[in-house]
Amino acid sequence: MIVTHLNLSEYRNYAVADVAFAPGANLFVGRNGQGKTNLVEALGYLSTLGSHRVSNDQALIRAGADAAVIRARLQHNGRDLLAEVQINRSGANRAQVNRSQIKPRELPRYFSSVLFAPEDLGIVRGDPSARRRFIDQLLVLHTPRLAGVMSDYERTLKQRNSLLKSARSSGLKANQLTTLEIWDDRLVVFGSEIIDERVRLVEALSQPIRDAYASVVGDDHGPSLTPLLSINGVDAEETGAAPTETRAEPGGLSTADLFRSALAARRKSEVERGLTLVGPHRDDILFELNSLPVKGYASHGESWSFALALKLASAELLRRDSSLGDPVLILDDVFAELDSHRRARLASAVSTFEQVLITAAVLDDVPAELAAHTVHIEAGRILDSSAVGAIESERDSV
Repeated sequence: MIVTHLNLSEYRNYAVADVAFAPGANLFVGRNGQGKTNLVEALGYLSTLGSHRVSNDQALIRAGADAAVIRARLQHNGRDLLAEVQINRSGANRAQVNRSQIKPRELPRYFSSVLFAPEDLGIVRGDPSARRRFIDQLLVLHTPRLAGVMSDYERTLKQRNSLLKSARSSGLKANQLTTLEIWDDRLVVFGSEIIDERVRLVEALSQPIRDAYASVVGDDHGPSLTPLLSINGVDAEETGAAPTETRAEPGGLSTADLFRSALAARRKSEVERGLTLVGPHRDDILFELNSLPVKGYASHGESWSFALALKLASAELLRRDSSLGDPVLILDDVFAELDSHRRARLASAVSTFEQVLITAAVLDDVPAELAAHTVHIEAGRILDSSAVGAIESERDSV
């Protein structure tokens, strides 16, 4: 899959932007704060319904505007597609494909991208929520129908938490909450599917991440991923989680049975705290290098390489399994963090993807083989070659 054209309206610092893309590598160059990252962020939003920089959609809308619009023309297997999303300051967001309205959560069915940026170091070093967000975004890209399952789970969790808070306020005991069983059933149905799909995805990533890490670093440090599940007694939100078995052995309890048993065991604590303490919203993933946790043990360089390998492995998995083919690979301000040796290795690793979008503040940071199609950004403007020459001449004369 490739993007052939991007149009933005009232997005970030762009009143209007129109950008044409080429197959292969596309490099966007501009000083910090000029708007180059905003372009690739918009494409990332189109496939994940989220920004890699902010958690609130409101920040994506240009100051003084009521809505921002992202439109992208896509091409896959000779088929052209127009995907659009309108981000509203008030009211629900809206989406269209070929001018027909769809639910925004259906957009990943039509466009797949994998974005790596310096902020992704938080996946490795940050809270469990960052790792859950990473794996869930990849899950939706890999299996788009799971967006509905996750939405159903979130609604059920919200209702169940409301009931638990109400019980705490009124002083009810755990055995007096008969209606809680209804929400338990729904929580287990949706949550068990999410847990099983996450575990399968982590297993599927195990070899791609070894390959990706070795391709960037040039050595095998044994990168590995292990799910840490609250239904097995590991609450990543409360304790220093340690590796544990991720699912029952054949012939043992199913995920749903383990989930129900864990809910029953934590029922008293849940009523006391007014909070659901078991489920995929309390899980984590343990990242390791050389059999040691990356978080707390790995150097900055190792952590950076692991995070980059996670994204390259994700792209490889989508390339292998997705009906959309190669995802669009986006590298936002990545090369500045790498030495010349790793820059060359990364350039080689991404060269086989159908389309790669790269941002950089300094042109010389990016290997020449990735700079054949270069777009310059200046103060929210897409510059053609004559404009670039004029600006450079003006700077040289100062």
